[in-house]
Amino acid sequence: MAVCARLCGVGQSRRCRRRQRQNQQDQGSDSDMDDEEEERIVGQRQGDVVVVEGPESGVATAGPSDACEYGSDRVNRRCYLDPTSSGPAHPQSLSELPPELLVEIFSLLPGTALPTVALVCNKFRQILNHETVWKRRCVEEFGMQKDIKKMDVGGVSSRDLYVKLLHPYRHILGLWQPDIGPYGGLLNVVMDGLFIIGWMYLPPHDPRVEDPMRRRPLFRIQMGESNKATVECMYGHKGPHKGDIQTVKKDEFSTKCNQTDHHRMPGGRQEEFRTWLEEEWGRTLEQIFHEHMQELILMKFIYTSQYDNCLTYRRIYLPPTMPSDLLRPGLFKGTYGSHGLEIVMFSFHGTSARATKLTGDPNVPAGQLTLDVDLSRPMVLPDLEQQRNIEELSRLVLGVHEEVQREAEQQAKDSCVTVRSTTEGGCGGASQEEEMESDHGACSDSCLPGPSSSTQPFTLPLGVMARNEVYPRTCRKCFYGTGLIAGHGFTSPERTPGLFVLFDEDRFGFIWLELKSFSLYSRLTDRLDHAHAPNMERFEAMLRNMQSWTS
Repeated sequence: MAVCARLCGVGQSRRCRRRQRQNQQDQGSDSDMDDEEEERIVGQRQGDVVVVEGPESGVATAGPSDACEYGSDRVNRRCYLDPTSSGPAHPQSLSELPPELLVEIFSLLPGTALPTVALVCNKFRQILNHETVWKRRCVEEFGMQKDIKKMDVGGVSSRDLYVKLLHPYRHILGLWQPDIGPYGGLLNVVMDGLFIIGWMYLPPHDPRVEDPMRRRPLFRIQMGESNKATVECMYGHKGPHKGDIQTVKKDEFSTKCNQTDHHRMPGGRQEEFRTWLEEEWGRTLEQIFHEHMQELILMKFIYTSQYDNCLTYRRIYLPPTMPSDLLRPGLFKGTYGSHGLEIVMFSFHGTSARATKLTGDPNVPAGQLTLDVDLSRPMVLPDLEQQRNIEELSRLVLGVHEEVQREAEQQAKDSCVTVRSTTEGGCGGASQEEEMESDHGACSDSCLPGPSSSTQPFTLPLGVMARNEVYPRTCRKCFYGTGLIAGHGFTSPERTPGLFVLFDEDRFGFIWLELKSFSLYSRLTDRLDHAHAPNMERFEAMLRNMQSWTS
């Protein structure tokens, strides 16, 4: 500590240390050595190399030849200084340290702090022009381990890349939901080489729910010839063209295309529709025999094509993970009948599991709570023969549904009594309410199911429609739940009872009793960086905002 204090120009003065050393000698204490003597001995034992510990507990090498080189994302923090290096033998302040050591120290600071360091003196300003400092910031803050060599080949300095591209556009990295009316969407903005690219994620072609996601670039940001960041729109079939990005407010930004003629096709709207249909559904209109599905597809094309020149995006987070979760929360793609495949966000909230739509349809738009599963009400399936009987399954689920409704009515009556007693008796009603909440919390902890590895046979009842004829024939657990249904334009929405079926860590299903249909959900396995919620409060606030966007 004393060595660090002297390097920074603080702590005890040399005169005080000399007085302390003299007092120790007078007392006959030969076992203790002062810091300067210890440094000299350590330096001799290291072969005339002085060892200086860095500001953190890691270890790193730094010297006149190799202080600027590093080959991994692990930061080394021990620096070996040549005794012949320039600078005083015992520097009194940070500015007296050798340049190679200052490079190592400054490269450990966050990029936002470096402009302030540059204002200290000309020496610091010159040292901050060193590539090592900015390369390490690109690696540690934006994960560009594999792209360091691309910067050297492309002739782009790491300082310009950080200052003019990464730092100004750092706020748009992560997951976003585009504002496309009821249809929504999923945008992932990532660092890809020396570009920042916005990828629109599209579900697989219906009904192949277990196929990987498809991606389509919407925009990219790169360092232009004038050494400035330029925004390009990637929509259309004529290649990149001029675009613009504006930050509307925190957690919201918009993109604009400045050359919409690149979106048009020579064959007009008919050619654009055929191309879009093949990309979106993987088939032609003649191959879709269901008339209602044809209407839904044409409606979606007309609606979404209005947003090809300007779009607004709002930030979304991945749900936090808890040890007690039934399965790992995250993003799933599921089947929704004639609407095709849609993306949902599956999360846990106490004794309930919820699936929120990221992509939607004219009936139930994006942002709405499509599934609400009560984890405190597990259900035991009968044998396979009885599972094939839809009436037997309906009897089991509706029995639980009626019980839930009776408990909800009783809680409503109790709450009215509590409110009345609170207004009449003052504090007595409040204590009674707190007691009820504590009892409910205790029940929630005891009823919360944990992960399970045991399986049981499963089959769909006869008469239940499924987009996927191939589905898992064993399941781990089943729970009572409700699903959201509505008319066109999200009219007359209501929650209808159903059965939630957990197949494994990456798949679950839901049987909609009223619709007599089955939805199969499969996990989205793509890597999504810069997307995790800071805490549960922020995540739940985001879910509430999503519902308000489309309500």
